[in-house]
Amino acid sequence: MTHRCDALLVGAGIMGATLAKLLRQLDPDLQVVVLERLPALAAESSAAMNNAGTGHAANCELNYTPAAADGSVPIAKALAINGAFELSLQFWSALVESGQLQDPARFIRLVPHLSFVWGEAAVAYLQRRHRALAATPQFADMAWSTDPAELRAWMPLVMDGRALDQPMAATRVARGTDINFGALTRALLDGVDVRLGHQVRGLERGGAGWCVEARDGGGQSISFEAPFVFLGAGGGSLPLLQRSGIPEARVYGAFPVSGQWLVCRNPEVIAAHDAKVYGKAAVGAPPMSVPHLDTRWIDGQRALLFGPYAGFSTRFLKSGSLLDLGRSVKPYNLLPSLQAGAENFDLVRYLVGQVLQTPAQRLVSLRQFLPQARAEDWQLAVAGQRVQIIKQLQGRGCLQMGTEVVSSADGSLAALLGASPGASTAVEIMLEVLRRCWPERLASPAWAERLQRLIPAWGADLGRDPEQLAQWRRRSDQTLGLIRSEPK
Repeated sequence: MTHRCDALLVGAGIMGATLAKLLRQLDPDLQVVVLERLPALAAESSAAMNNAGTGHAANCELNYTPAAADGSVPIAKALAINGAFELSLQFWSALVESGQLQDPARFIRLVPHLSFVWGEAAVAYLQRRHRALAATPQFADMAWSTDPAELRAWMPLVMDGRALDQPMAATRVARGTDINFGALTRALLDGVDVRLGHQVRGLERGGAGWCVEARDGGGQSISFEAPFVFLGAGGGSLPLLQRSGIPEARVYGAFPVSGQWLVCRNPEVIAAHDAKVYGKAAVGAPPMSVPHLDTRWIDGQRALLFGPYAGFSTRFLKSGSLLDLGRSVKPYNLLPSLQAGAENFDLVRYLVGQVLQTPAQRLVSLRQFLPQARAEDWQLAVAGQRVQIIKQLQGRGCLQMGTEVVSSADGSLAALLGASPGASTAVEIMLEVLRRCWPERLASPAWAERLQRLIPAWGADLGRDPEQLAQWRRRSDQTLGLIRSEPK
């Protein structure tokens, strides 16, 4: 028997959940089915302990604003990421207002975002970054300080025991967030037809679009047929995309990166820190390895993490196979993958160094942020697995550090590849999927009107009208409970 639906989504993480919810909001009559190979929702990259949990709005992530050769700090990427996160906030707010998301504190909390650096060159860079960002409406509230007393008020544990014999500075955005993307994913998928324990084994074009063969937990083969398929399976998306046979898949390879956290086990230390404090990444480090001391809210409990420490595994998923990387290498991407490896030797060397780190070396890294840290207060935990894109550009393989939507020419299939800042910008990314694959429906008056109600800022320039931006933010903050009195 073949099960037919309007949209078949592979992967029950934040991306698939967001797309499923968007489609059902725009057309409640659409039959949407989600296939998930694991026995639980959001068990891979969307799980709370497998990602940074930061509402990535470019408030504190310095890798989004690297200094140019002339010393200037380009901010276009930061503005784009910040704008994308505002769309996510608006979408979630609309769902809370309509009663479709209950108790937003289950998935989002207010946690200030800080960037903290030391050393003359780093302080000068951070000041240039602050000047460029604070001049825009989106970052007008970003505070700057080099005053040790003020820095202590912002992050007391970070300053406790710190020598003051070198320049140091921080920026702070009080309107920062911590997000439990696992809890959010489960809430978004409430009421959606999700088939857990279903692993896709075959994917090919059929008369009505795509024929997908899956195997359930009991080993039984089940067939699905849909005019549209979305591959949002995290690190598992590339192998499925390759299996589809679409020519657009032939320009991609992959480079997996694993990670680890130090997790604090001392309740007094956890309670004394209330911020996400991001520093500068080491030379050659991938974006998800920017060091940060991170207040988290996981299943209603406050937590404190430091890291992530990067590593290397040939798995594409935390629960994947050691053969994943080898199986992804095809004749058409072998040379580009080798070229990307050769041109990113600093990254390879960095990952090898991270794998070989001793507990004492990890403690040294932690003490750069937390000078009084004690080894007995911290425990090592495995974080999620990420797969960076290797893309052929002008005949050469280039390592891409963001996320990318890949779609077939006819719009019947789309996939999401890459990593950070994916989860925080899921709404904008899924709207891009709809723009490519459902263009007529998206442009129809009915969908356009519904989308405008759900996400008022969709298509708007957030920097053009500061008053409108402030109004939108007040609505999101009030609806999601992101309001807190700041100390005078």
